[in-house]
Amino acid sequence: MSLNRSEKQAVIDEVTGLAAKAQSLVMAEYRGITVADMTRLRTQARDKGVNLSVLKNTLARRAVVGSAFEVLADQMTGPLIYGFSTDAVAAAKVVSDFAKTNDKLVIRAGAFGGKALDVNGVKQLASVPPREVLLAQLCGLLMSPISRAAVVLGALAAKKTGGDAVPADVAPEAVAA
Repeated sequence: MSLNRSEKQAVIDEVTGLAAKAQSLVMAEYRGITVADMTRLRTQARDKGVNLSVLKNTLARRAVVGSAFEVLADQMTGPLIYGFSTDAVAAAKVVSDFAKTNDKLVIRAGAFGGKALDVNGVKQLASVPPREVLLAQLCGLLMSPISRAAVVLGALAAKKTGGDAVPADVAPEAVAA
């Protein structure tokens, strides 16, 4: 069933809006996937905040003109599913995880930060830990020198007051200084 001109423009406008808000785009070929598997993929994507759409490639090309995803316009051929996400890694993670369990879904390309990604680039983007984990790791790195300094200062104070108790996690040469 073909779309009339106004329906095509509505699709282009919708996809342009998605592209304007999204940080990443992942394209995958879905040839041979059952309806049940496609429904499961869409459910997983919706839960992660990823918008998955099967679009006419010509409409998708027109929609991404002037956006950071224009670098993929020449690769928009064949039966593709487009995954847009506002979270930088969500689309790559959803599509990559699903492709691990279903060999009929073939990752074709992606884009992040105005740069085109190949299949390996999409998989590397998918392997980035979630934002919360990265923030926790950063906090741990920032707190480590402070906590070590506090332990050493506490051990020095204990030594000066005559206490022989040195915490087990403090190196003896740190207390001798």
